[in-house]
Amino acid sequence: MYSSFHEPATDGLRYLWSRDGIHWDSIRGIWLSPKVGKQHVMRDPSIQSTPDGVFHMVWTSSWRGDRGFGYASSRDLVHWSKERFIEVMPDTTTVNVWAPELFYDDARKEMMIVWASCVPYKFDKGQEEENNNHRLYYTTTKDFATFSPTKLLVDTHFSAIDATILKRGKDDYVMVVKDNTRQNRNLRISFAHDPHGPWTKPSETFTENFVEGPTTVKLGKDYIIYYDRYQKHDFGAMKTRDFIHFTDITSEIRIPSLHKHGTIFKVPKRLVNKLIK
Repeated sequence: MYSSFHEPATDGLRYLWSRDGIHWDSIRGIWLSPKVGKQHVMRDPSIQSTPDGVFHMVWTSSWRGDRGFGYASSRDLVHWSKERFIEVMPDTTTVNVWAPELFYDDARKEMMIVWASCVPYKFDKGQEEENNNHRLYYTTTKDFATFSPTKLLVDTHFSAIDATILKRGKDDYVMVVKDNTRQNRNLRISFAHDPHGPWTKPSETFTENFVEGPTTVKLGKDYIIYYDRYQKHDFGAMKTRDFIHFTDITSEIRIPSLHKHGTIFKVPKRLVNKLIK
């Protein structure tokens, strides 16, 4: 399944589903409407399950002004818990909290949440204005009741947002991240032996410019990286086996119009069938 939303992100959570990870169809309906945050939007919905069978979701709840993100949980993707706002950036100068992304760390048996925030004058500005100079932060939790202190994940030395992490094997992790510098706004790759870092210097870009919201699915020996081509109002996709060499398979994928970026996650067939019905 692929979590999604439609602009202007005020209606709520939507779903896509696929049998092969290439051809996607919409599941009709809105499955959770945003209730938290200053602007009550639901952008960048990230869903990940834990070994107990619970699906956890976090999302961007405002463009500006929030120092946290929305959270809810479900066992069937239909009935969701009461929404909560989780504050993670207590610094009152924080401009935003964007695109929280869930990663289940099976080595530590905890959930890791990564997001982008802009704290003016905290980092070398580079080519960006102070209110657009984002860096990546994270917190961890075992129960979504208590959270570790917020830490800087990596200083990319450029405005970075929309980071997603995947595990390839023991001590082998990959991050796909957006370079949000105005003239770039493309995707790059970083590697680490531990999801907490240290992370390597991000690669050169492997996509066209003006893309965002990456998510990755493994199909056989290949990894497919999907991304939102927001100026073209569609999606692109790259195939790779090593995250160094990439093949553009945009012409092979199918995603219905109007959908915007979330994350891909696996779901038992019985739950998908229930949602479709």
